Amino acid sequence: MNEPLGDLEQERSAILQQILRLPDFRSGSITATRGTCGKPTCHCHQPNQPGHGPNYRLTRKVKGKTVTETFANSAELQKAQREVQAYHRFRQLAQELLEINEKICLARPVEQLAGAKKKRRKSSSRKLLAK
Repeated sequence: MNEPLGDLEQERSAILQQILRLPDFRSGSITATRGTCGKPTCHCHQPNQPGHGPNYRLTRKVKGKTVTETFANSAELQKAQREVQAYHRFRQLAQELLEINEKICLARPVEQLAGAKKKRRKSSSRKLLAK
């Protein structure tokens, strides 16, 4: 099951090329919410009414804080959906890249330096002064 190193490197190059061809992307998830408004006589306050919506929101983390973005129209929503989908593809490719790099690291031989000698540690100047 050991693949030749050249084949593994070609696979890595192919993954990197796919990453380079990715469109714009951003992290997060898109959810749909429904809710009631502030008008007590509105239909959304009536029993068994679903409320207003669905309202779509993109939620993501920025510097450890949750940021939520709402969309004014369906074109903005579709753009964000494409960007989030591209991000998921990026994450998948990054995982594949990690896996292939691990195989490359295991397959690459250890290089022996010609005439390499073990380095000797220098004695500490403190030890010399303590004597």
